[in-house]
Amino acid sequence: MRPKEFLAAMDVARHLKVNTRHCWTQNDRKESVADHAWRLSLMVMLLENEPEFEGVDMNKVMHMCLIHDLGEAFTGDIPSFEKSKAAELNEDEIYHNWVASFPEVDRKTWQPLLDEMTALETKEAKLYKALDKLEALISHNESDIATWLPLEYELQKTYGQENMNVSPYMVELRRLIDAWTDEKINTSGQPVDR
Repeated sequence: MRPKEFLAAMDVARHLKVNTRHCWTQNDRKESVADHAWRLSLMVMLLENEPEFEGVDMNKVMHMCLIHDLGEAFTGDIPSFEKSKAAELNEDEIYHNWVASFPEVDRKTWQPLLDEMTALETKEAKLYKALDKLEALISHNESDIATWLPLEYELQKTYGQENMNVSPYMVELRRLIDAWTDEKINTSGQPVDR
């Protein structure tokens, strides 16, 4: 990628620093898409030496985590409970068109990665997706429960559950996050309007 193309890519990526997600941080600011992608990548690094993931290309998982939400640089973030299939397809199309504009050598790296992430058939793609869901749950548990919408009390317990069977580690991590969610709800004093 030539320097001018590199800077153009950085110009797109900068939006992730200011495009916010639905979740609030502990210090009462909206979480950015970049905040999410950074911590998701950190999660991969923390798992690199876990024996359970020995046969997984963690470098590839890291790449998936770094680029998975770049489509939101164009569309902004839409919370999962509001995102329609049409909105998802639109975001994917814009993102894929952007990648198609890359120099061939870079496109040959990015396009297969995006395709693998979409197919969700490899160990790497399944692990990235499980971690993506778990990071969102962790962030949500860290936010003040007063920022939760009524539907999120149940969503926090069901979101991404189908992605956890990728490994026993993910199942156990999810169990701990669910217990944290239960404790947060039970000690909040907030009415649970289900």
